[in-house]
Amino acid sequence: MATRMKIAILDDYQKVATSLADWASLVAEVVVFTEPFADADEVVRSLAGFDVLVAMRERTRFPAEVLERLPDLRLLVSTGPANAAIDLTAAHRLGITVCGTRYESHPTIEHTWALILGATRNLVAEAESMRAGGWQVSVGEGLHGRTLGILGLGRVGSGVARIGQAFGMDTIAWSRNLTPETAAEHGARAVTKERLFTESDVLSIHVPLSKQTRGLVGAAELRSMKPSALLVNTSRGPVVDEVALIDVLREGAIRAAALDVYDTEPLPADHPLRALPNALLTGHVGFVNRDLYEIFYQDSVEDIAAFQAGSPVRLMK
Repeated sequence: MATRMKIAILDDYQKVATSLADWASLVAEVVVFTEPFADADEVVRSLAGFDVLVAMRERTRFPAEVLERLPDLRLLVSTGPANAAIDLTAAHRLGITVCGTRYESHPTIEHTWALILGATRNLVAEAESMRAGGWQVSVGEGLHGRTLGILGLGRVGSGVARIGQAFGMDTIAWSRNLTPETAAEHGARAVTKERLFTESDVLSIHVPLSKQTRGLVGAAELRSMKPSALLVNTSRGPVVDEVALIDVLREGAIRAAALDVYDTEPLPADHPLRALPNALLTGHVGFVNRDLYEIFYQDSVEDIAAFQAGSPVRLMK
């Protein structure tokens, strides 16, 4: 490898990467990409010749067929400790070192509640009315005494549950391996999957995407929910059957959905979700938080420096 490494920072949508870490401390040429790549061919064309790539979460996918076409790549750094968009088996076979960074859950927990409150109190419509010179335009929904359902009571889900309890909500939860004892530790009651959907006034999704969870929330689950219910997803888009969700929102079979994640990201400009008045949408910003970005980028610099020194850290296996 040449003495002066060539590093690409990917998907820096907010153009902040170079201001949040000391990239000048590395003996390297650093190039920043601020727009998403259209497809795998553009990934390969744009990243040819780079020794190191710094990937922001799962914004850019690195399957085997992409990694095989990047012969100069020696180090792939992913923000976060795991990345389902990287084929680790292929990377190891090709001699590419893959490292991660630390991660904090509180930004996603906070954003989940921003979506819940925004949807229940109609904040977008009220703010737009005020900006236009108007006044009250809606009647908001309350949370106290309502039922908060958590699909996946892990680190994020349990944090969301605690805040719901502070609002005076009754908390129920379900996941495949959740026990009553574990649920009780987080102030929740373990229920069946069926009861989770039929009883929740607000149902928030917090499971990772896997073969078991893809399409976990389908048409049957959505149509079993209360007509007054709110569905919230800050996890991964494909956990929910997107076509079925659009159908129930169009029909008013549930009151609303508040979404930060989608099947295709960035969400196409003409996507039908964008036109639904009962869909509150943000663009996968649950983790987009200055404190967490500082961790991501400063750890990335440490990862690269350690690799340059011959002692890589935070290896993904």
